[in-house]
Amino acid sequence: MAGTGKRDYYEVLGVAREAAPEEVRKAYRKLAMQHHPDRNPGDKGAEEKFKECAEAYEVLRDPEKRRRYDQFGAAGMAGEEVHFGSAEDVYAAFQEIFGGMRGGRGGAAGGGLGSMFEDIFAAPGAGHGPQRGESLQAEIQIPFLEAARGTSRTIELRRHRTCADCSGSGAKRGSRPVRCSYCQGQGAVTSRRGFFTMQTACPRCGGRGEEIRDPCPQCRGSGLTPEGAKIEVRIPAGLEDGTRMRLAGEGESGEAGAPPGDLYVVVHVAAHEFFMRHRDDVLLEMPVSYSQAVLGATIEVPTLEGKGRLKIPRGTPSGQVLRMRGQGLPNLSGGGRGDLLVRVVIHVPEKPGRREEELIRELSELESKPNTPQGAGRGSSFFERLRDYFENE
Repeated sequence: MAGTGKRDYYEVLGVAREAAPEEVRKAYRKLAMQHHPDRNPGDKGAEEKFKECAEAYEVLRDPEKRRRYDQFGAAGMAGEEVHFGSAEDVYAAFQEIFGGMRGGRGGAAGGGLGSMFEDIFAAPGAGHGPQRGESLQAEIQIPFLEAARGTSRTIELRRHRTCADCSGSGAKRGSRPVRCSYCQGQGAVTSRRGFFTMQTACPRCGGRGEEIRDPCPQCRGSGLTPEGAKIEVRIPAGLEDGTRMRLAGEGESGEAGAPPGDLYVVVHVAAHEFFMRHRDDVLLEMPVSYSQAVLGATIEVPTLEGKGRLKIPRGTPSGQVLRMRGQGLPNLSGGGRGDLLVRVVIHVPEKPGRREEELIRELSELESKPNTPQGAGRGSSFFERLRDYFENE
């Protein structure tokens, strides 16, 4: 992967290029456990390795992305390489490894490697206290042309925000939370299991280190109240079907001043009547008449921006692909636009008119006459070579 600043994905996960999907998954799971931020608190190097492994797994777990990566290397992933900005992005992306989508680290879904590490490997006092808000996910569908040109959508959802009455403390106005009597304000309790000393969040205060004796009547001590929200999502031109967009801070509010979660929006692009996508190129199948293909013509074709004009060269065979440069989709990485690839297909009328049929019969008679140039010799045309083949059988 020279020139990309990134190591080879197979090298990152420590697997062979022919490794089976399950081998890739096991290798990633092992490395994720080794470099998990909760097992390496404060170690930025471990967190970077954690994200690097996740980026490699994101490509190698997808059969189509892996095929392109194997064939073209980094060049085959242009515009599709994934970068995880934080460990939270990794948790949200790989639900099958770290638990459910809602919650991510320490969220409502619970379970998974995230909670396992928080329970077993966290250092004293680490991983407890007010929890970051849960991440949410929404899905939208947009027409093909809107995805090509860019658009926006407004998403309506319900989420929890910090209670206005208690400012998120959970305690009734005029009162305050008190130190938890069970964990003495530590937010964690320690127990022994065989040879291991393990630390878990306090079962009474949930890791906050405080308990509420007089809960807020508005939020019932949770510090959060439900609200309806309308969020505008800006969809950049050229977005692909299935793209997952992250809107930072638009998820659930965190506990007692902890940061909010994120909103992940999965964009589905509806199929188009004429156009198909291949990376940044757009494919179009265009019927033309026999005379246009033989004699050449300039025809009108649909493009992403409306009507366009395409020159059909004289003698164009059916199935020929003609390129209209710069008429494709914009590249999300800023690398210009793709092309419109027009596949010319000769249209055969099902019920030709009387005059049309007369002309076609006349043409058929002309085509049945020998058309070999003088001196070219026997077998110079495909049809004569085909005749020779049948005669010699």
